[in-house]
Amino acid sequence: MVLDYKKTLLLLIDVQNDFCPGGALAVGEGDRVVQPLNALSAFIAGNGGRVAATQDWHPQGHVSFASSHSGKKTGDAVDTSLVMGQTLWPDHCVQGTTGAAFHKDLNLSPVSMIIRKGFRKELDSYSAFFENDRKTQTGLEGWLKSLGIETVIMGGLATDYCVFFSAMDCRNLGFKVIVANDAVRGVGFPSGSVESAVGAMKSNGIEFFASGDLMK
Repeated sequence: MVLDYKKTLLLLIDVQNDFCPGGALAVGEGDRVVQPLNALSAFIAGNGGRVAATQDWHPQGHVSFASSHSGKKTGDAVDTSLVMGQTLWPDHCVQGTTGAAFHKDLNLSPVSMIIRKGFRKELDSYSAFFENDRKTQTGLEGWLKSLGIETVIMGGLATDYCVFFSAMDCRNLGFKVIVANDAVRGVGFPSGSVESAVGAMKSNGIEFFASGDLMK
């Protein structure tokens, strides 16, 4: 894999305590993404590229929390004023809590931008580029274009949600997108969601490589 690293960004997606083992919405082996992402971060930043991170940052009583909807449970879907079919989750990544903090071993020193998402009480956000209403932008696209970024490498949590939506939006916005396949883990809800997400990404021209192959 030959990349122009000066035109490349590594995006670390939601590597937060609540998505790692022991967290409120733990992804199986979620902490296993940290080591390859740290290696990629150091390499890309050391070769003139950029590193950014996303952080779920929900207020108390967020619309995506099952606890915010009477009689509803995790896994249910509800229609809200802004989104049809919002999936409900346990309370997670609440602003200022330990669960919302990045994993303690994640090296943030190469990170030059943190995009906080889902901070509007009435609107969730899976993608690093758009909130779940598919209209409200996070500002990431404009920042990348201002830097002349052409390729975005992604890793983090989770393959079938925030990585998937971020990668698809990024590709649709005209960037080359690569997923570091040893630096992602999936939720797997509903059954088959990881396989479906990977298939859809590949069908849309998103490439998958091991992190070691991206550092040559």
